[in-house]
Amino acid sequence: MSETPTYTIYQPEGDAPRPGDSIECRVIGAIQTPYKRMEDCPSRHNKREYLPCTIRLAPEYAPGLVGLKAGERALVLYWLHQARRDMVRLPARASVREKPVGVFSTRSPPRPNPIAAAVVEILAAREDELDVVGLDCLDGTPLLDIKRAKFYEGSDAAGGLS
Repeated sequence: MSETPTYTIYQPEGDAPRPGDSIECRVIGAIQTPYKRMEDCPSRHNKREYLPCTIRLAPEYAPGLVGLKAGERALVLYWLHQARRDMVRLPARASVREKPVGVFSTRSPPRPNPIAAAVVEILAAREDELDVVGLDCLDGTPLLDIKRAKFYEGSDAAGGLS
């Protein structure tokens, strides 16, 4: 009888990065959306409808989609490549906010690390792509990661995402 190979999910790398250090992420694919301009993207300000989008993975990452199915939800992490990275406060803006606010209290693209996250509904899953609804990014946005969305018990969908 052969043994099941063991594996580890962590690699020792020494000390954790400190504030101000750089870390590295890999772009694992791209997001194809119908949104060509920022004004086209749905937001809480314009109440536009979320339209279907396609997430395409690079071939070496496509096997990571195995197990995701239509009807499930996934957490998608993506890089807002056109966003400003020099802002930590947003100014007051007519019809949006009366006073300046910190970027961490918003979903606004400008921020030190323009990482965006959205819970999407999977409409279809194929070998190297997912059709989803729930994204608010520009066509061609770099994809960083996909995780199965998990909601913990005793919560509503908005407050219980993990």
